[in-house]
Amino acid sequence: MLPDSLARIDALPDDLVVLDVGGWGAPLHRADHVLDVRPHATRGALGYSYGSGPERFSADTWHIADICARDPWPFEDKQFDFATCVLTLEDIRDPIGVCRELSRVAKAGYVEVPTIEAELIYNVEWQGPFLGHEHHRWLIDRDPELKPGDSGLVFRHKSHMLHQDWRVRVVPRWVEQMSLEDHLLGVFWEGEIAAREEFELLPDLDALAARVRAKFNPSPKELALKEARVKAAHLVARGVRPVRAKVAGALGRLDSR
Repeated sequence: MLPDSLARIDALPDDLVVLDVGGWGAPLHRADHVLDVRPHATRGALGYSYGSGPERFSADTWHIADICARDPWPFEDKQFDFATCVLTLEDIRDPIGVCRELSRVAKAGYVEVPTIEAELIYNVEWQGPFLGHEHHRWLIDRDPELKPGDSGLVFRHKSHMLHQDWRVRVVPRWVEQMSLEDHLLGVFWEGEIAAREEFELLPDLDALAARVRAKFNPSPKELALKEARVKAAHLVARGVRPVRAKVAGALGRLDSR
């Protein structure tokens, strides 16, 4: 969690009732209630938690439910003074519905998600030759269509087409330039957190490439080298393909004897 955001949440008045949604992996100590699909006894699987002081929630105030289910959460309207949902929306199948329920059960709150740039990091934490974390489903940004002062997010499906386009990759040397705020987008809200999906049959790769270039300002030489490297790898792959086909054919003939 962004340190300034955590400090603001830790400083909430003691009498406010706080809900942490999706807090199983790294629960918020300040939360009086937690809502997650996994049980209280297995909490903290990520090896850390958020906030100072002891946990205010307990096994009795740990509520087990699928937050993306069609049924409303087991809380009354505006039951909570504040609700958090940190590094969860990018993972789940219905973040729009979760934001709707957050707005229903809480008077105010805070959500935090990875930035677009973070989702475009190539080979993140050496997990493989793809962009961002493999389990994330969405590209998320502030909603540019909202009025100034309103809080809301826009979600776009994280297409597999991203992984093959060298132009949108945030490479390791650029990651070294990124601050924590470049990795995480935090939004405080009151009344409601607006959320909508921007439907795309195909991702706007040109727009994402332009965003990456505007952020990291690569030189023409650097772009040319990246393009040449990708083309060379493509040519090698095309050359290997016929060899693989011949080997597969020979093995198939041996198996049929």
